[in-house]
Amino acid sequence: MKKIMTLVALSVVLSGCVSSRTVLLKSEQLENQRFVLTTFNGQAVAADDKAPEISFDKDLRVAGRMCNSFMGQGKLSDGELTVKNMGMTMMMCADPQRNALDHTINAMLSEGAQVDLTDNQLTLATATQTLIYKRVTQSQ
Repeated sequence: MKKIMTLVALSVVLSGCVSSRTVLLKSEQLENQRFVLTTFNGQAVAADDKAPEISFDKDLRVAGRMCNSFMGQGKLSDGELTVKNMGMTMMMCADPQRNALDHTINAMLSEGAQVDLTDNQLTLATATQTLIYKRVTQSQ
């Protein structure tokens, strides 16, 4: 019994150490930033003159495009980005991957996606979808 109590106490202490190291993204880190999509669920996304992208302004308004353009007011809470009532153009795209990306970004941002920014890589993720973006400078 004494060993079990010791293990339980040790587990609680270690879990506290792990969770205290988690650093949540702040909206200021996304201000005036633009990112180009590089990977969709582990598959490379073709880089062309109309590459899928996402950008954020100083008030966390989100704008971007996959096949269609989208925009809305973002909210960041506990590492989750949501954009309720997102507006999106509704054109059909010839590229099936871009059509899938339209549906994916709409669902992710409407329902909420975990967001991480490490160096120049922005990751949006849910239990089933992952989008990885690369930061681009404003001059590009």
